[in-house]
Amino acid sequence: MAAAVEIETTGHAPDVPVRALPDEERWWDRWGLIALAIATWVFAASALAVDHLTAWPHTVVVALYIGAYLSGGTMAAWNALGDLRRGHVNVDLLMVTAALGAAAVDAWGEGAVLLGLFATSGALEHAALERTRTAVAALMDLSPETATVQRDGREMRLPIGELRLGDHVLIRRGERVPVDGTVIEGRSEIDQAAITGESLPVPKGIGDPVFTATMNQRGALTVEVTRLAHESTLAKIIAFVEEARDQKSGTERFAERFEGKYAIGVMVTAALVFLVPWAFLDRDAGDAFYRAMTLLVVASPCALVISTPASTLSALANAARNGVLFKGGNYLEAAGAINTFAFDKTGTLTTGRQRLTDVAPIGNRVSEDELLTIAAAAERFSEHHVAVAITQAARERGLDLPEARDFEALAGKGIIATVGNRRIWIGNDAMAATEGMAMDEARRLADDFRQAGKSAVMVADEEGPLGVIAVADTIRPEARQAMDELRAAGVTRIIMLTGDNQRVAEGIAERLGIDDVRADLLPEAKLETVRELMKEDKLVRIAMIGDGVNDAPALATADLGIAMGGSGTDVALETADVVLMGDDLRKLPFAIELSRRTRRTITVNLTFSLAVIVVLVSLALTIGIPLPIGVVGHEGSTIIVVLNGLRLLRTRR
Repeated sequence: MAAAVEIETTGHAPDVPVRALPDEERWWDRWGLIALAIATWVFAASALAVDHLTAWPHTVVVALYIGAYLSGGTMAAWNALGDLRRGHVNVDLLMVTAALGAAAVDAWGEGAVLLGLFATSGALEHAALERTRTAVAALMDLSPETATVQRDGREMRLPIGELRLGDHVLIRRGERVPVDGTVIEGRSEIDQAAITGESLPVPKGIGDPVFTATMNQRGALTVEVTRLAHESTLAKIIAFVEEARDQKSGTERFAERFEGKYAIGVMVTAALVFLVPWAFLDRDAGDAFYRAMTLLVVASPCALVISTPASTLSALANAARNGVLFKGGNYLEAAGAINTFAFDKTGTLTTGRQRLTDVAPIGNRVSEDELLTIAAAAERFSEHHVAVAITQAARERGLDLPEARDFEALAGKGIIATVGNRRIWIGNDAMAATEGMAMDEARRLADDFRQAGKSAVMVADEEGPLGVIAVADTIRPEARQAMDELRAAGVTRIIMLTGDNQRVAEGIAERLGIDDVRADLLPEAKLETVRELMKEDKLVRIAMIGDGVNDAPALATADLGIAMGGSGTDVALETADVVLMGDDLRKLPFAIELSRRTRRTITVNLTFSLAVIVVLVSLALTIGIPLPIGVVGHEGSTIIVVLNGLRLLRTRR
């Protein structure tokens, strides 16, 4: 219960975790602050009516005002005392002190109005900020609690927590997908909007991945479980969002540090505004005290403190709804300053799904099928994209693969394995140079394939080259549009970093309009390249976009690491600061523009908040203003900055 009623240091909106709440906590979290605000106004209005319309004793009026004070100020007082115990002064203390001061000079009505507006403002802010969390928190309710599992030749309904890796789950038309898995039977269309932000259903067939909480719209599917419930994409999204709420931006951290010192300064100033006129200028104590209490109200930085989180939370929720997960407000803030993008090629600019295109034996030592069989057997234990394409092609052709042993992978070069009685080498030019083989003819053939934009590997045994095998990747259909939109957004430099061959990389870069290509890079070389780019110019702010384990060091080093959420490895997803859930590169320009809009909105909010404080404080210290007007000006500015921040919920791709 405590978590549901805890007040943030803004003195307003409660900090609501993204988690399932019991029914009573759900009610309190949604309606509790509103109920208290209504009760405050009811008591205050009743006191005013009794005071002016009846002849009841003044004690009755005071009792009703006390009810208003308890309704509108108890939670603020509790929060203020809690912060005081931790050595922190917040704006709640200013509000409570001002209200008690009003009561001390028998201005019960002004104090009740202050607390009524304060409670109403807090309730409205909480309701507004809750909208920024609802879209993501609702994901927890999307995952089915049970699934239809095929075990031991029969179907059974089991709780999601009892599913095992490798289980076969039947998903009928109109059902939500209960697990992350791979389709092994059937064809359908899946609505993935809740996870990836894609507006149109995505066709699914054998071999395609499906995600928890998405909706099967057409045919029946049989899916093999590849991730348990707590490891699913949905679980990761929720974890990322919870992490994002804990990672505050630099502006938010500054505002929180500023609040305590500022509040102390306001209280000291208010004390002087009371003591100096009363003790040294022979002013009326009541008037001096009233002006001091007014100063406490108008100088409170509620609007200033809420300006940044209201905008940041709205932007984070909007981004998540559109399939872009920022892991914190600091990364959202950083995205708008990015002026250089470094892209991995395979799986990022391309789909990462290599298909075999050519099998070219050299001489008469082996046939095409024999060359493919040998290569597939040797590559069976490799996870490299070329190896996967070769192995898959061999299986599609129905080739029987012999056992391979003594497998060894050489990073950035290729692999070595024993197939039958042959020691087989499969790799690139660096492999051939390392092994000292006479591979001139194989190199020429491989170069021809690379000129055509394909990836080629040479296959050899102890006697020399056996042939060349080529595979081709396909460029993501939206990649060129994304590059153009990034440049239109003001990105000055786009670079491709890849471990692939220079000629293959240049062929793809030319089609995408990328003029800076760094190829044949090992993982550590990608890392060094990012470091060099960051050292070249202090004004460079670089984002690295990748999907694989080999991209993780560069993702962690760049000013902003961005991972492809659909095809990305767990290491890349955990390392990155931002995740694109739909693998749609067009979300990058959206993320940049959203970040810049957020920064502009925060600037406007902070400027407006400061201006209101300066004007109200100046009036309070010079000509003086009635406490109710100060209250309306203070709380009104707070609501305005919250509503302005909420406009970020409407930013669209």
